[in-house]
Amino acid sequence: MRTLTFALNASVDGYVAAPGDDLGWSVPSDELFHWWSDRVGATGLALYGRRLWDTMSSHWPTADQQPGATPARIEYARRWRAMPKVVFSSSTSTVDWNTRLVTGDAVAEISRLKADDDGAMDIGGATLAAAAMRAGLIDEYVIVTHPVLVGGGTPFFTALDNGVNLSLEETRTFPGGVVLTRYGTSR
Repeated sequence: MRTLTFALNASVDGYVAAPGDDLGWSVPSDELFHWWSDRVGATGLALYGRRLWDTMSSHWPTADQQPGATPARIEYARRWRAMPKVVFSSSTSTVDWNTRLVTGDAVAEISRLKADDDGAMDIGGATLAAAAMRAGLIDEYVIVTHPVLVGGGTPFFTALDNGVNLSLEETRTFPGGVVLTRYGTSR
């Protein structure tokens, strides 16, 4: 069975995007960027909600061809294009770059995908992850906390019907006061 991990940047006050879907506060240091790139390279399947897919697919397919692209950005773009992806959306009609579109029941499809044994899965997008959280499908939470308060926006965590016990698996610091915490779900 695959492990499903929800990993995103977050503000200290718990938001993955500031009002207006602003992500400007979460620009990674080179060290953190390399960590994210290595994570993409090790992901067997990435699950995206539509809004995060729109953000990623508007930039990374050609980021390696942009003037001034650094070797790290070139490597990330290559890994991102190669990584198998599933996009969950009822409003998107086409996807590309090693991606499959699912328009039906996200929880049922995520459950089916978890039953496979084809490597780790990451889930991205707060709305999609919220559905997986409420269904008890997430095995790990990786919170990359940036030292900023954005005051509102899209929260990392959703309201749950029942609490979830977590165990701290890893902590790591990055330049600029960024702290990574990885928690496993206790079942």
